[in-house]
Amino acid sequence: MASIKPLSSTQRVVEWDELPARAREIPANFNPLSEGVLMAHQAAWLRLDAQIKLCDKGRRTGITFAEALDSVITAASRKSAGGMDTFYIGDTKEKGLEFIGYCAKFSRVIAEAQASGVSEIEEFLFDDQDEHGNTRQINAYRIRYASGFKIVALSSNPANIRGLQGKVIIDEAAFHRDVSSVLDAATALLIWGGRIVIISTHNGKANPFNQMATDIREGRYGTDAATMRITFDDAVANGLYERVCFMKGEAPTAEGKKAWYTKIRTAYGPRKAQMREELDAIPRDGTGVCVPGVWVEEAMVPDRPVLRLVLSDDFVLQPVYRREAYVEEWIAINLVPAMEGLDTGLRHFLGMDYARHRDFSSIVPMAIQQDRRRDIPFGVEMHKVPARQQQQVLFYIIRHLPRFAAAALDASGNGETLAEDTADEFGRNRIHQVKFSRTWYGAWMPKFVQLFEDGMIDMPRDDNYEQDVRAIELVDGIPMIVKARTQDMKEPDLYRHGDFASAAALANYAALEVPGDMPRARSRRSRVAASLMRGY
Repeated sequence: MASIKPLSSTQRVVEWDELPARAREIPANFNPLSEGVLMAHQAAWLRLDAQIKLCDKGRRTGITFAEALDSVITAASRKSAGGMDTFYIGDTKEKGLEFIGYCAKFSRVIAEAQASGVSEIEEFLFDDQDEHGNTRQINAYRIRYASGFKIVALSSNPANIRGLQGKVIIDEAAFHRDVSSVLDAATALLIWGGRIVIISTHNGKANPFNQMATDIREGRYGTDAATMRITFDDAVANGLYERVCFMKGEAPTAEGKKAWYTKIRTAYGPRKAQMREELDAIPRDGTGVCVPGVWVEEAMVPDRPVLRLVLSDDFVLQPVYRREAYVEEWIAINLVPAMEGLDTGLRHFLGMDYARHRDFSSIVPMAIQQDRRRDIPFGVEMHKVPARQQQQVLFYIIRHLPRFAAAALDASGNGETLAEDTADEFGRNRIHQVKFSRTWYGAWMPKFVQLFEDGMIDMPRDDNYEQDVRAIELVDGIPMIVKARTQDMKEPDLYRHGDFASAAALANYAALEVPGDMPRARSRRSRVAASLMRGY
């Protein structure tokens, strides 16, 4: 095999030990030319023939790995066979080293098979000049081939992508510092017959990468642009787990695959929108969790109950009197003890986020301490509970909260009827009927988030409650809870949807909206009787 000596611009040869672990851990017997070495989606991606190729993908689905193999074949080929230079632009230096490491591994096998020369990994300085003529030097890595072409991995984004010619791979495009400029500049490469490969997981619906993917799918880039969506589940179906085991030198098993898959998904904890974005390639509305876990941890107090009433689907088929008797007993066993210890000297408020089937209905009482600290003594969650029985529980709590002042109820969708009935029962001046909107979130959710930042809220120590609070995301600068659609989720019944956070934010809204003390809540029947008595 012919050897290629380092160029004079080469600063040094990069040692194999310096490469990221993912590149170094490729087994010695791995042969990229073997049939079946690529998973089905990787092979389909490489077969996709277009000058502009865009892949929105789940994490670690192997697309960059496949592109490294394609880049080696491209750079090692003569110009008459479609050979050209390849430039890799990642969002971090480590990504560049990982990519060049894959290429080095594949090159050794391919170069031996073709008896063609290939250099070691050379580190050099890449001269980058911006549109104003300013020049800077970027640390870069390259592998050169006897064909005269090279693969170059840049350690940071060049200011002048237009100056590159050949095949340009923009990896994790949605996370580059100036996404729009990178994507705009890349299209100029097509003038000289270059190819553009854009790969990324999503980084929000508003990100230019998501817009470009949409534009390509809708034909705005013409017929020589194509896109492919590859999810984590696609990769799993095509053998990702088995590939992981191969890389580790382990034997795959059905039990191991199930445990591995579950571990990957549950690792996201309360960040369900991020999980859908990073694994299922569904861009999220928000840009990040608003309430750090440490703030939630500081707010959680032990020995405060979360009472859960979960009923079967056929409970609603029972006669009304039996349903009411069942819930009355549940109240006596669970609610009565929880409410007996409430501080009768404090004003109490309440928030309720209504749900009937998929989500949990959440009721959150909130006491206001002398120093304005919010105190949540207990919580109630109801799942698959008929609206009439939810009303039973809600009315009992309102009637027995000490110095009850006001409540705010979710009046969106199916919750509107219960909110209206509650307002009729206890007075519309104290029962706020709230329809969630961006305007409402923008005005009131920051005040709820601020309670955690200032350490001014106590809540039950409960894992589900923690997930719910951390589900609050920034959406265009507004903290919100984005309820995902069922079709966007894997096993939707297993996921939380921020129900406690919504109810607690409503309770805080009620506390801020109703200054001063108010008389004890009485039912409509009691008020009517009192009115009649005044007539005598």
